[in-house]
This record gives sequence, structure tokens and C-alpha cells, in this order.
Amino acid sequence: MVSGRRPFAAALAAPAAIVAIVATVGTAGCSSIGGNTPQQDRLYYNEAMKVAAEEQLLLNIVRLRYTDSPSSLTVSSIATQTETQQSYGLIPFFGTANNESELRRFSGLLPQFQVQMVNRPTISLTPLDDQDFTRRLFTPMTAEGVLYLAKTSWPIATVFRLWLESLNWVSNAAGSGGPTTTAAPPPSDFQRGMQLMQVLQDREQIAFAVEERETVVGSDIAPDRVQAADLIAAARDGFELRAAPDARSWSLVRRRKVPVMRVHPDAIKSPEMIEMSRIFRLRRESTRFDIEIEKVDPFNYPPRGIETIDLEARSLLQVLYFVSKGVDVPAVHARDGIAVTTLDSQGRAFDWTTITRDLFKVSSSDQSKPPPTAHVAIRYQDHWFYIDKRDGPSMATFTLLMELARLELPGRPGGGPSFTLPLGGR
Repeated sequence: MVSGRRPFAAALAAPAAIVAIVATVGTAGCSSIGGNTPQQDRLYYNEAMKVAAEEQLLLNIVRLRYTDSPSSLTVSSIATQTETQQSYGLIPFFGTANNESELRRFSGLLPQFQVQMVNRPTISLTPLDDQDFTRRLFTPMTAEGVLYLAKTSWPIATVFRLWLESLNWVSNAAGSGGPTTTAAPPPSDFQRGMQLMQVLQDREQIAFAVEERETVVGSDIAPDRVQAADLIAAARDGFELRAAPDARSWSLVRRRKVPVMRVHPDAIKSPEMIEMSRIFRLRRESTRFDIEIEKVDPFNYPPRGIETIDLEARSLLQVLYFVSKGVDVPAVHARDGIAVTTLDSQGRAFDWTTITRDLFKVSSSDQSKPPPTAHVAIRYQDHWFYIDKRDGPSMATFTLLMELARLELPGRPGGGPSFTLPLGGR
């Protein structure tokens, strides 16, 4: 557990409040109230849930680097029970006489009344490894989903490096979206292309948008065949029946939204756009590129380039496999064959972290506890694996993965058995 962060069970078992009231004879009564309000308890539970979710995600990333099976639990419920304990008593006063060493009894008694309230929460954990969870884990992201991320404040290079297996069939470290292989991926200009695209986006010379396109479906329709019910049915199904300007015929029009990448005219002749067009085989004079999913023939490129940004998107599981290549494998694990060692064409050990450089890194340590700079840490194979809070790119990528995992995976628990853990108050 990371230094300075409360363990999951301990955080949930924090006492809600301790109230003590003490009254003395011959003096005015006094009272003290301390502990946590319900709002404070909620913050404790929230922090505990956050820590548990981050540790679970990091653990699964490390497991994938070791070709281990990922597994997830979700907290399906938290029930808390408040227990009130009361105690009463009379405590005799003792004192000493002036200039006397022997103890003499005081004539008064000290009444004491104490109330203690303790929260005893119970959490229910349910496995998420059901059919729906697994299907979503393996489902690639859509073009609309990739565009949604591209239009947020996240750097486009981060989004595309994580979520794309290839762009116009230029591979993003082939095989990195699956279990670690013994052979290194072939050289690729994908990372260089992403750097150039990021420069252009930072200059506001490229932008991602959605355009509405219209397509006429079928042949012309005679006016006497169009009824009011047909207009309603077409609209319900995403079409439009539209009369021709001369009113002699009608057409069935389908409207669809097409994600596009637009290029500022001033950027067409920039060195960055020229090099990026070469890498991804784009038509250099174009200022608009449709974004598609696996529509371009990888073996038949037009000689002058293409006007399409063709994406091969990854699933969330592939993304997790990809970032797992940023795990720093201890030398002892590589030596003993616990983690797969990848070799390059010269037979030398291939450093996978060059693929995830400036994007994501998980450090490792064989110490008894993680360093104080660890944001989140887990224990695996007798080592600590952690994300350093000073590593801005890794922190940002980890946050993005946490948020997208919540979006892509079902929020409801799976159909597996539930585990109920009573956590006693302290």
C-alpha cells in the first residue's frame, strides 16, 4: 500500500464519532464532541473506493505484462451500521493534604457519562468477469469514440498512440496490443507521425470535426406513391423523403454524420504536414480527410495518396496490453523467465519501454515498501510496482485509462457470486 494512503479495509472501518461528556461536582459542566460527521465518512469511503479501483487497474496492467489473467471486482454495495455504546460511573476524588506525603480521601465523587458511536460498514464485492464484461473488453472502439477523445483536451498523440493499432495501415508497434511476444515489432514511423500530428494540432492547423453528409438511396419516386405515413416512417428510420425542385419526383435521402480531419490551407506546405503526409500516404493538397474504420485496402494504395484517415482501433483489452509494455520488469524476473523477454533481429533484449516512452511507465522496486513518491502501488511477484506521482505523462495516461474504463465497461456487476466482507469498527 502506498505510503500516506489508508488501506481499503482500514479506511472503510474508520469510526464515525466518539462523544464524551464529563460533569464534575461543584463546577460547571463541560462536554467535548469529536469524530467524523456523515459527510466525512462519505469522503473516507470515496477515497477508499478510489484507491481500490486504481490498485485494481494497475494490478491488471502488471498481470498482462506477465501474461497473467486479468480479473476485476466491483463494490456492489456498502451498508453501514451505527452502534452506540453508553457507560456510566462514579470515580472517587483522591488528593493529598498540604505538606503531607500520605494520600487522603477526598470527600467528593466524580460522575462520568460516556457515549461512543462506531460505524461498522459491510461491503459487497462482485466479480465483473461475466459475458457482457468480456465482450466489451474485446470490442474495438468506434470511429466516433476515437473522434470524441480527439476533440477533448487530451493530446491527440496520446489518444492515437493508445487507441490505434494502425493508421492507414502504418503499424503502431505491431503485436503490442496483445501478449508480449519473443520477437520485436518491425520498425515503424507511427510514433514520428504522431509527433508531427501533435505539433500541427498545437498550432491549431488541424482540427477534428463531424460533418453531415447526404446520400440519395435508390431511384426517384413518383409523387402519387408518397403518403404522409411514409414521411413519418422515413424520419423515424433516419431517412428523409424530399421532393425534387420541379415536384415531379421524390427522393429518399439518408443523412449520416462523418468524422473528418480538417487541415488549414496554410499548413499544407509546412514541413510537418509534408512529412506526415509521406508517413501516412495522404494526398498532400487535400484539406479534408474522412475518418473511417478499416475501409482502405492495405495492399492497393492510390499512387498519389489517399484522402482518408483509416483507423484500426483497439479494444480496451488491447490498450491495457499495450500500456503493459511500459512495465519495468525486474532483471531477476527476466533472468528466471517469469516475464517474457523479447529479442530484436540481432538477438539482443528489446526494450519495450521505448514504445511507451513519454506516455506510460510503471516502475518496480524490491524494497519492503514502495517509495513515498508512488501515487499508486501494488505488490506482485515479491516486488512493488508503482506509478511515480512525479511522472506527469504516466499520471495523465493512467487517469485517462481509469475514466475510459468506466465509460466502456458496464457499471452494473456481473452475474458471479458476491463476497460480503464485514469490517469491524475501531
